[in-house]
Amino acid sequence: MASRRITPLSGFPELLPGQRIVEAQVVRTLSETFELHGFAPLETRAVEPLDQLLRKGETSKEVYVLRRLQASEEDDGGDSSGGLGLHFDLTVPFARYVLENAGKLEFPFRRYQVQKVWRGERPQEGRFREFTQADIDVVGRDVLPFHHDVEVARVMVDALRRLEFLPPIRLQVNNRKLIQGFYSALGAPDVDAVMRAVDKLDKVPPDAVQQLLVDEAGLDEKQADLCLRLAAISTDDGSFADEVRALGLEHPLLEEGLEELAAVVEGCASLVDQRVRIVADLKIARGLDYYTGTVFETRLDGFEWLGSICSGGRYDALASDGKTSYPGVGISLGLSRLLVPLFQRGVLASDRSVPSAVLVALPDEESRPTCDRVAHQLRERGIATEVAAAPQKYGKQIRYAERRGIPFVWFPATGGGDHEVKDIRSGDQQPADPASWSPPAGDLRPRTVVSTVSTGSTTESPDEGAPS
Repeated sequence: MASRRITPLSGFPELLPGQRIVEAQVVRTLSETFELHGFAPLETRAVEPLDQLLRKGETSKEVYVLRRLQASEEDDGGDSSGGLGLHFDLTVPFARYVLENAGKLEFPFRRYQVQKVWRGERPQEGRFREFTQADIDVVGRDVLPFHHDVEVARVMVDALRRLEFLPPIRLQVNNRKLIQGFYSALGAPDVDAVMRAVDKLDKVPPDAVQQLLVDEAGLDEKQADLCLRLAAISTDDGSFADEVRALGLEHPLLEEGLEELAAVVEGCASLVDQRVRIVADLKIARGLDYYTGTVFETRLDGFEWLGSICSGGRYDALASDGKTSYPGVGISLGLSRLLVPLFQRGVLASDRSVPSAVLVALPDEESRPTCDRVAHQLRERGIATEVAAAPQKYGKQIRYAERRGIPFVWFPATGGGDHEVKDIRSGDQQPADPASWSPPAGDLRPRTVVSTVSTGSTTESPDEGAPS
């Protein structure tokens, strides 16, 4: 049979074991942080009716449609006239979930969700067709007080702070009421068209956006200039409000947006540090139609080419059954978008490719039951352990551990002697009892190794049990 060369499938990243270990540690840290804030875990199905997915408008062409080649949905007694598609985010499925389960939920309902999504866009660095997102949302019944906007921002800032190996992070926040009120006071004939144009500022230069504002949004040159002056405002405190008011426009919605944005920035002030900052950035608009208030985008310093790795905002009308509405606010962290480029560029790695902290050396096959008992005793106390696959020379077994980053090799007692354990990094070897010996806390789990791209130097994350 002729051999066939296997090539990667573009847009569908697969991680090496060490990379997957780092990703799992990130997920564990995020989940623990979200639960500390009272968010419940949730998972929704992978498919949704197309008519629900297409509500999102701008990305409808990117939906992966499911086509059944054998029996149709009708054959099973269902209705497939609208078709089914893979979900491309977690917000729309969550809105549907809330509607279906509203009678079983307590509101306001806090949930977090870490799950795969699929999006049929052109693959490029940081953009994939299959990727993992981590979402948090708070949903109310009919009304959701504004303080939950502040809460969601604080939760995500807290979570990002705990991922200490990441580059510095800038959480950019704006308010749709602020910019809608400003454009309305300006006399813009099509406020939504203005927002769509301004939302392109991260991708095209200001003079091109100004031309869009004139040609597509119907503004004159003076109005377009004021829009760009508003978008240029960016502060890490409440001083943005004075800069906006200095532009000379007034509108009740503008004032409401200014107050809400100031509350989010001030509400997160106690959590920000040199690594994680929150910035009032008035060019952030978010192109999706369902946002109605606070909007978020997040960028890594030095990796701005990645675009936003964490985004979201307030939505007041995404979920409704005709009688009751379920307003919400949420923010989504693109795990694959964040981690895969850092893996590919050698910025992040694990110090070992397996979870094992100990390799039990195997003197001969007759000793395997003894080695298995040693491994069992260590595992009973939470120490990840594996037994050597074959009774090779000890030097080869040690090299096996070195290649995988396993820090300790256990030599079982033979001929009435003592068990001994060796730290193969330092060469230190000591007698040890499998019923009581434990490695240092820092070696219980793999560590995330951070490489400084410019210098090639490396550091390790301080928390050995999690990547924070």
